[in-house]
Amino acid sequence: MAATGTLEATSLLKRVAAMDGQAVHWAGRHGRWAVALHELVCFGLKQARACLFGGCMLALLLGTWAWYPGDAWLARYDFLVLAALTLQVVLIATGLETRDEALVIFAFHVVGTAMEVFKTAMGSWEYPEPSVLRIGGVPLFTGFMYAAVGSYIARAWRLFDFRFVRHPPLAATAWLALAIYVNFFTHHFLPDMRWLLFLALAWLFGRTWILFRIRDLHRRMPLLLGFVLVALFIWLAENLGTFAAAWRYPAQRHGWAMVPLGKLGAWLLLMVISYVMVSAVARRRRASPPVGAHPVRDPSRLDPSYSSFMRGAFQQPKAGQAGQARSAQNARRAAPKGRA
Repeated sequence: MAATGTLEATSLLKRVAAMDGQAVHWAGRHGRWAVALHELVCFGLKQARACLFGGCMLALLLGTWAWYPGDAWLARYDFLVLAALTLQVVLIATGLETRDEALVIFAFHVVGTAMEVFKTAMGSWEYPEPSVLRIGGVPLFTGFMYAAVGSYIARAWRLFDFRFVRHPPLAATAWLALAIYVNFFTHHFLPDMRWLLFLALAWLFGRTWILFRIRDLHRRMPLLLGFVLVALFIWLAENLGTFAAAWRYPAQRHGWAMVPLGKLGAWLLLMVISYVMVSAVARRRRASPPVGAHPVRDPSRLDPSYSSFMRGAFQQPKAGQAGQARSAQNARRAAPKGRA
């Protein structure tokens, strides 16, 4: 069954690759705007693939909220647990998710569930519906919601072929992740160290650039900006989750309301924990030098196999090269033609 699923996934990817080849030729005939549009579409499709697990989990939350029967013998929360497990098995069997990515999901599932048990006991939020598959006041499906963040980062890392400029050492990021995790517990009893953690995050990653490859060319952006954008989308997904009554904050007990924007900072810090866990797996897996081991000045050096199509579309020839090309063309025109 697993082999059949893998073959089907491979066949689908081959068909997608063939369609992409047709799109490349179309873009090449229509100029730079078409090339930019094609790359934007490829970026969106890769992002959709990276969000596959999280998107399916969010669809399950909304779908069961809208259509799951209230009098079913299996509680909605328990159904979500079984559905998430089934989804995980299907993704691995079809090759859409690697074993390393599944390992990250499991690890973050454990980390998230442990924090959930503590947070619900402290009254930070609640799960209003009954269930059997739970630990304390926490249904087991919630761990998969945390794991979806790790799944996205792990899949995006592979799909976009991440590279980094001036990445901090793994040990420093691991200590930061540990401090963030501990603060999620201790701030209920001790002063909240969140702002110091934000400063440490900025100090460690403020000069770091992430380079991501959509097709043939690596683009780049500040890694901190990437963190904020991912945290923003998690916050938006959390609003959908609370709207679907998967969990509730104290301010939502008498009716749904937007999750406070202040939660964005908490998701930013929690996402950093997931990022560090994924980076540890990626560091071990890659045969190339470890993350942050060598600075890269020029993104183009990361991928020497540029296609002439992409070079011509995004890079202008230098003045000297253009002059040489015109001179060669004029010389060919002036040369005497041979006999027919």
